[in-house]
Amino acid sequence: MPDGIDPTSSQPPGAAAPADEPLAGDAQALSLHDSAVAAPFALAPELEEMRAIAADRGADLDLRLEAFQELIDGEVGDTTLARARNLEREVGLRQIYLKFEGGNPTGTQKDRIAFAQCADAIRRGYDGITVATCGNFGASLALAAWLAGLRCVVFIPAGYSSKRAAEMSQYGAEMVRVPADYEGTVDHSREQALRLQLYDANPGGENVSLQLKKYGQIAFEIYDELRDAPAAVAVPVSNGTTLAGIHKGFHSLDRRGKTSRVPRMVAGSSFRKNPIVQAFQKNLPHCEDLPPDSIRETEINEPLVNWRSIDGDVALAAIRSSNGWADDASDRQMLACARVLREREGLHVLPASTAGLVALIERHRKEPLPGDRYVAVLTGRRP
Repeated sequence: MPDGIDPTSSQPPGAAAPADEPLAGDAQALSLHDSAVAAPFALAPELEEMRAIAADRGADLDLRLEAFQELIDGEVGDTTLARARNLEREVGLRQIYLKFEGGNPTGTQKDRIAFAQCADAIRRGYDGITVATCGNFGASLALAAWLAGLRCVVFIPAGYSSKRAAEMSQYGAEMVRVPADYEGTVDHSREQALRLQLYDANPGGENVSLQLKKYGQIAFEIYDELRDAPAAVAVPVSNGTTLAGIHKGFHSLDRRGKTSRVPRMVAGSSFRKNPIVQAFQKNLPHCEDLPPDSIRETEINEPLVNWRSIDGDVALAAIRSSNGWADDASDRQMLACARVLREREGLHVLPASTAGLVALIERHRKEPLPGDRYVAVLTGRRP
């Protein structure tokens, strides 16, 4: 365990992460950033004892797992699903619901798989866990690992300046810069997982089924609120794991006779910078890697862009089998959508997370969608 981490303490070992600097130009007025930002984490008093047990490597395995599951149940998931009536009036489409994953501990849906994989690491006898990240997933895993009493090694591409690095450090993560892009950093993290005997939390590995299952819980929560599947679910895509998991969840509900349909899956990503969207638009049988030198990250699109989508084929199959669609979103469109959500719905969201909603709205603008219920998954930041 890294120095300075007290497994019996319910508070993170470091100081709170500093506030991000504002973007230039139009984005500055909105105070929007390239990463989700959570408020400093404070464990609910009734869960403090559970954290001490979960982080105690000398405790009985079943007790540790039971305690950590209590933490998951108390802190992760059951995020807000709210109807966006003002947005509906703005775009002329009725019954738009927003599934706001910003209510998770670090502000994104990645907390779902970070906590699940830490539980799996405990179950399988690992003392540490690793992942490659450009920001959000690293923050999620660092928090989950701290609560679980696991060593956390986070590999970050050297060319990235993650605004969540202070947060990872706060939770005791060991951060290593790698002279490679994100995809190369994933490969390096995998190699180090084998060398250091760490649990590999990266996408595309042997834990894909666990990741899809946990993202499938988003579908179950939507069903619990609506009592049926919506007509479509719009999701921002990078690697494609979240979209594929939500589709898997709805497919399970439909197979069990809980819903009347499987929703159309709608993918949105940065303009011409994501293999899933490109494969759909070009009608390719599989996702194809994009030329790495053609990818240009900005402060807005960085969470979305990839020259390789690790779970892209699974997401592409979900889009096609559900009769869904995929579309590009420009930085300007995502910023504009984030502004509308802030001004009309009072919701502060990560601009990149609006890519799926942009794809939904643009389809309706070109080909009016029928009156029904539509859901967009968003991540966010607390003002």
